[in-house]
Amino acid sequence: MHFDRSSFLDHYVQQFGGLNAAQGGAIDALLRAAEGDGDVTDIRWLAYMMATVKHECAGTWRPIEEYGRGKGMKYGKPVTVTDDTGKSFTNVYYGRGYVQLTWADNYREMGRALGNRLLFDPSLALDPEVAYQIMSLGMRKGSFTGRKLADYIHDGACDYVNARKIINGLDQAQRIAGYAEKLETILRASVVAAIPELPVRVPDTAVANG
Repeated sequence: MHFDRSSFLDHYVQQFGGLNAAQGGAIDALLRAAEGDGDVTDIRWLAYMMATVKHECAGTWRPIEEYGRGKGMKYGKPVTVTDDTGKSFTNVYYGRGYVQLTWADNYREMGRALGNRLLFDPSLALDPEVAYQIMSLGMRKGSFTGRKLADYIHDGACDYVNARKIINGLDQAQRIAGYAEKLETILRASVVAAIPELPVRVPDTAVANG
């Protein structure tokens, strides 16, 4: 899938209101990652993934750190881990990224799956490309809660409300489902053929100061 940025941002502003330049750039980074993801071919999957980002990242559209950095939470305590060379690292595995990955074991397993040093350097989850990989893999494979995208969105079925169980029970499920419905409309209106020469940019005219 490939998306025309001018069309996407124009339709986004119509549906959700103005974006500032930082938000527009963050959406561009997210769409770039999605365009390179051969495992996400159902536009409804992407709509729900983006709805999740809009909610989990408080409308910034960029990978963020959990507010409070785990203070008062069971996962908010320092954990020391040691890599293959014997070097030790002490980190707090609070929520980071597009989907707020928590707990040392989850960082360990996701790092192994992606072949990176996420366990030893959890700040990698704040890189948009890595954050997207975590989200895509976790939501497709059911890594977060045991529920996955295909459980709720497949063939003619599309349950955006219960898809929230992929991340966090039914917390804010209706709100996020509403985002997903609008984002699906926006994505369908802006999808184009994958043409390598087609320029991908964030046009100034489509980004309003908000």
